[in-house]
Amino acid sequence: MAERPGTGGRTGRLPHRIETDSEAVQRDLAKLVLTIIELIRQLMERQALRRVDEGNLHEDQEEELGMALMKLEEAMGELRDHFGLTTEDLNIDLGPLGPLLPRD
Repeated sequence: MAERPGTGGRTGRLPHRIETDSEAVQRDLAKLVLTIIELIRQLMERQALRRVDEGNLHEDQEEELGMALMKLEEAMGELRDHFGLTTEDLNIDLGPLGPLLPRD
């Protein structure tokens, strides 16, 4: 009995060759990398807000931090646009754990 390509057949074994689309692989890799960067960006933003709320920063440090976070968010938007991704695309579903990023 012949196996269907890419399914591993009825035996449950992995196929000898994995069929890939080079554009899909590049897009998926970009999605994974941007997801990790977005997670770190959100963590940095929360940390910055906590430090501002606690009064640990001088006014010029707050301004500098705010500008840095705005530039990072802008760069993320440009990269998402370049790869045709949306903010929701970066929120990986972790199954029973829920989404990776909080939904606003």
